[in-house]
Formats: sequence, structure tokens, C-alpha cells
Amino acid sequence: MNEKTLRVLEYNKILNLLLEKAESQLGKDLVKKVQPSRNKDEIVSLLEETDEALSILIHRGNPPLYGIHNIGPEVKRTEMGGSLTPGGLLKISDSLRVSRGLKNFIKETQSEKSPHYPIVEGLVGGLRAFKNIEDEINNAIINENEVSDHASSTLRSIRRQITSKNDAIKDKLNAIINSQSSKKYLQDSIVTMREGRYVIPVKQENRGNVPGLVHDVSSSGATAFVEPMAVVELNNQLRELEVKEREEIERILAELSAMVEVESESIFNNQKILQKLDFIFAKGKLALDMKATKPILNNRGYIHIKQGRHPLLGVNNVVPIDVYLGDEFTSLIITGPNTGGKTVTLKTVGLFTLMAQSGLNIPADYNSEIAVFDQVFADIGDEQSIEQSLSTFSSHMTNIVDILNNVELNSLILFDELGAGTDPTEGAALAMSILDHLLKMNVRTIATTHYSQLKLNALTTENVRNASVEFNVETLRPTYRLLIGVPGKSNAFEISKRLGLQDYVIDYARQLVSQENIQFEDVLQAIERDRLETEQNREETEKLKSEIEILKVDLSKQKDKTKEMRDKILQKAREEARDLLKNAKLESDLIISELRDISSEVVKERNKRIQEAKDMLSSKIDEVDSSIAKDVLNVKSKKPPKNLKIGETVEVLSLNQKGEILSLPDEGGNVTVQVGIMKVNVHISTLRRSDSEANDKVEKKTKTIISSKSKTIKNEIDLRGRNIEEAILELDKYLDDSYIAGLKEVYVIHGKGTGALREGLQNYFRRHRLIKSHRVGKYGEGGTGVTVLEIK
Repeated sequence: MNEKTLRVLEYNKILNLLLEKAESQLGKDLVKKVQPSRNKDEIVSLLEETDEALSILIHRGNPPLYGIHNIGPEVKRTEMGGSLTPGGLLKISDSLRVSRGLKNFIKETQSEKSPHYPIVEGLVGGLRAFKNIEDEINNAIINENEVSDHASSTLRSIRRQITSKNDAIKDKLNAIINSQSSKKYLQDSIVTMREGRYVIPVKQENRGNVPGLVHDVSSSGATAFVEPMAVVELNNQLRELEVKEREEIERILAELSAMVEVESESIFNNQKILQKLDFIFAKGKLALDMKATKPILNNRGYIHIKQGRHPLLGVNNVVPIDVYLGDEFTSLIITGPNTGGKTVTLKTVGLFTLMAQSGLNIPADYNSEIAVFDQVFADIGDEQSIEQSLSTFSSHMTNIVDILNNVELNSLILFDELGAGTDPTEGAALAMSILDHLLKMNVRTIATTHYSQLKLNALTTENVRNASVEFNVETLRPTYRLLIGVPGKSNAFEISKRLGLQDYVIDYARQLVSQENIQFEDVLQAIERDRLETEQNREETEKLKSEIEILKVDLSKQKDKTKEMRDKILQKAREEARDLLKNAKLESDLIISELRDISSEVVKERNKRIQEAKDMLSSKIDEVDSSIAKDVLNVKSKKPPKNLKIGETVEVLSLNQKGEILSLPDEGGNVTVQVGIMKVNVHISTLRRSDSEANDKVEKKTKTIISSKSKTIKNEIDLRGRNIEEAILELDKYLDDSYIAGLKEVYVIHGKGTGALREGLQNYFRRHRLIKSHRVGKYGEGGTGVTVLEIK
């Protein structure tokens, strides 16, 4: 594929996005080798694997791909009989873990009855899992520089001895440096290491007082690092143990490497498969991010992109376009104002073609079609060169010459501003000649231009079609919609007028344009106006049609539902009526039978119950008499009154009444007392002298209160401005005072307002014990703002 075209269409930016999706360097290496293919069968296979990866990502999420390494050098080293480092063995272990994890992942996918993925499942099926090797490595290796104590019992024993020996040496040296006899010879009371052996710092002048081996001297020469003779043997033993440790580690690494060597071919084959799977899922992840779909391929030069979005623009910031070419026409001429989206359309078509032929899904709607081309050429952008003394026109023409020299029959050619950069008349003529040449070769061509001659040529030439990018003159903004079949206007005069250019300048410019061009632009404007109106009417028609269809469906459903409900209701009513009649007959028969059985016993039962009631009443009367005799008639005074006088007031305790003495007590202590209108004979023990003075005081005080209340109480109370709780509190006290004062009619002023207070007091008036009746005030009394109360 033409390298310049790949650069102009920014194909490398797509590969960079794909690089970011690969998990491993191996996958990235495959991405870097991606090139558009010309073989349709190969492309179909590449797209199938991309689509499978996308489907798996949607249904199951990301597969476990982390941990893929390039283990080729490690595998080759084992095959040559060498031992691997702990880091190399961990890379082997990671690779085996990823292989095993992928097999389990796909196995779970198959068990969930998900769609079938023959390509991915076939690759994963070729992976070999070596759990024993993986476990042995993980058990023996802690990290890239350390072997675990669990690698072997011998290594564990040696390390325990080393720890013990270290402790013994440190104890011996600590005893020396803490000894009072040795401290004066030391530069510092510490234990350090030199050349892998434990030493203590001794002052140079006291070197002879500390027997041992000197391993180092400080830079100043004032300190000698001495290994005391007491620990020389222990240090030697420690060195021997460290040698044994290294030998045991080397043996363990050699043993693990031998296990890898036995399965080296399968392990290396795993790496190739994992590399391929990482690359496939990278394509799937890119498709998921771009909301891309698998295109339909063809070999007949037909392109039909539905709702395509440029892949390098944000998914939410791009206006989708519909483009088709290669069926009814082979050349498409796109016109319209600058920044309207003409160049983006060219790049979208070219980039979609390159992506599809590279096995990548394209960000467009389902069932979009892409043709497989042998070559894609693009002349886009301003590539003038100062070094080569090339102007914009020369630069474009150099590219066009190269394209025309290398064009093949099955090619896609994209021209941006064909013939621009020189005299408009000559440029337009050159552009028409180039397009005519490619049209005769039946090459698929898309070109953008501002030349009216090319628009006219497209209207009158077979297999050439006009297209335009829509522009809103009112807002001076492009809509980025591509309209195929409609030539576009550059709108230079309209845009200039909206931007404030004086009318006389624009009018004179119009005079300089040929009459034919003016008429053609007017025709384009009329076509555009009619198109917008037609499209608006079509959208309204489609909307109404859709609403009608929805209403028809809803009406049909409602009709069917109503009929079904009616039938069910009628059926249920019939069944219920039948059950009611049946139950009524059964109940009536049962009632008649029970009435016949009961009628003969009614008289007996009635007489029996009457007699029981009489007996119960007689018993209750006896109980009451006994209670009265006990509780009332036997009431006696604690201090019977003495020296009673005729006419004296006493209390008859048995009757709880006051009376007047009519006769003095007889020999039996009985006294005649006038109680009300009755004269009763009672025993003196049931009498109590009445406290007449206290009664007189209470009576006098009561009369004083009533007299006071009668003078101060008014026959009205104003409750306006109170809420219902405050009003009731004031009313309670006022009604008590009114009753004491003997008022028979009072006026409660509550005001009209919202009527809430009046309504709230109505229940209070109806329930109060002192209120006999209430009514709304009459004319002259305050109307509905007053309620008149009658006091009992």
C-alpha cells in the first residue's frame, strides 16, 4: 500500500491506538507489523477473529492476559543445557499461568452457552497447561533474586545453620566489645563486616592488644578492622555454609530448568499462541472503545458506509455521515464551504478502507460495506516545499502525477481541492480532465472542490454524482452532514454579508460573476431550499406514520384485550350466578329443615329462659337488699351528738342528707328527724351535728364570688388573632365565669377571615357541657364573624 497515503490518512495513529490495547510487548510487536491486505479471504479471517474478541469482551469481560513475556531466550537456554535465573523461571511460570487461566476462561465461556468462537477457541485449545512445573517454580522462587527456604529440605537446613552460626559470631563479638578490658582498645563498640567476615574497629595504636586478622584499615589509618581470633573459626564455618547454600541453590535452579527443558517445545508454542491472542484481543478492545462493527467486504468496488464516524475524533463529538460509491456511479464530487467536513469525509472513507483491509472493525453502523482495493491513493493537505521550490499547486500536481502513473484498475483515489492553487479556469479544466481520465478507467474516485464547472460537469456526466456538506447560513456554522445527489454552494456572498461586509461591495462582486454562474448558484439555492422543505416534510410524514402505526398496534391490543376481558367477565359472571343459585337452594333447604326441627322446641326453650331470668332477678334483688342493709343502713357516727335540741340541724349518715330534730331521743336512743318532706325515725348513732358556721361562711363566700363575677363579666369575648388552641383556652375560662355570673347568652367574636377559627370552634360548641345551643350572629350582631351561645 502507498506509504504516502498511509501517512496522509493518519493510519499510524490508528496503529498507535491499537498498540495501547496490547497487554504484552509480544502483542505490540505484532501490531507494529500490521499492514492493509489485498487478499479478501485473509481479510475476512482477520475480521472474524476481531469480531470474536469483541463478542467475548462484551459477554465475558477482559480475559486474563497479564503476564505474557518473551520467554524465547530462556527456553533456548534450557535446550542448550543451561540453568535459568530465578527471574527467568518466574517468567516461565507467568506464561504457564496465563495459558492455564485462558483455558479456564474459555471453558467457562463454553459452559455458559455463549456464542461459539471457533478461531479463539481453536487457539486456546492449542495451549498446554503444566500445573506441576508452575507450582514447583512458585514454591521454590520468591522473587527475581531469591530462592525460597521451601525449595528443598537441604536448603532449609543449611539456612538454619547459617542463622545459628551468625548468632554465635555476633554473641562472641558482642561479649568482646562489651568487655571492660577490651573497650579501651576499640574505636567504637560496634560489629561490622569486611570482605564477608565479621570484624570490630580497633584503634591503630592498640592493634597489638587485640589478637586477630586485619581485613581493612580506615582511610585515615586511625582504625583497623580486626577479626578476633576467637571468631575466626566460626567465620570459616560460616563461609563453608554459604558455599553449600550457593551449591544447593544452583542444584535447585538446574533441576527446575531441566523440568522446563522437557516441555520446552510446548512452552515456546504457548508463547506464540499467547502473542496471537493478545493481538486479537487488542483489536477487540479497540473496536469496543470505538463502538465499531464488522464491515461486509466485496470485490466489486462498492462502498456503503452507514453512520460512519471518523475514528480519530471523539465518539460523542462527531456527526455521523452516510457515504456510498461504486454502484450507480464511480465518481463523487463533494462541494461546499470550507470547514464544512469535506476533508473529514475523504479521510473517513480512506481510513475505513485501510482499517477494514487490516482486519479492524470500523466505527459505523452494522452492515456497512467496504470494498477491497489493490491500492488507495490520497492527495490531501498543503504539502508545499521550500527546499524543492514547490508551490501548493506544484506540490499537489506532483502527487497527482505520481498517482496517475501508479493507478491500477482496482484502486480508490481521494482528491482534496482538486485543481486548486492556480488560475481557477485552468485549474477547473485540469480537474475535469483528470476526473474524466479516471472515470474512463472505472476507478473509484472522490474529490472535493469549489469549482462550479465541476458541479455542472457532475450534473451532465454519467457515472458522476454531486454531493455537498450542509451549511447553516443563519448561524455561520456547518452541520457536517453529507448530502449525496445535491451540489453545494460555497456561500461566499452570504457568509461575507453575515460577517458585516458592506452591501455595495457584495453587489459589485455579484456583477463581476458571470450571469450563468449566478443563475446556477440560484438554481442550487432553490434546490437546497426545496430539499430542506422536502426533508422536513418527509421527517414529519415519517413521524406521523410511526405514531399512526404505534396507535394502530395499541388500539389492536386494546381491542383484543377488551374482548378477552369481556369474555372472561361474562364467563365468570355466569359461573358465579350458577354457584349462587346452587348455594342459595342448598341453604334454603337447610334453613327449612332446621326451622322445622327448632319450631317444636321454641316454646319450651322460651319458658325455660323466662324462668331462669326470674330466678336470676330475685337473686340480684336479695343481694342488693343485703348490700344496702350492710353498707348503708348500718352506717354509724364515731361521735354521736349529745344534748340535742329540737330544731337543731343534723346530718343523717345513713341517708347522707341534712335534717331538723323534731323530738328528743327516747329510751332506745331513737330520734324523729324532718328530712325534706319526710319524717324519719333514726338512731342517734347515725346522726352527726352539722357545722352551720362553716356552711354559712362557704355560702357567704360563694355569694361574694357570684356578685363579683356578675359585675365584671361581659357578655362577649373577642378571639380574633388567636389560633384554635389559644381560643379554646380563653373560652373555657370565660364560659365558667359566665355560668357563675348567671349569664344566659354570650357573643363569641371570631371574625370572618378564612373561616378556619370559626369552623374549628363549631365542634367545641357542640360538645361543651355549659352550652345549651349556638347560632351564627344575625344582622346587627356581627353576622358570620360572631357566634351566639345560649348558656345552660
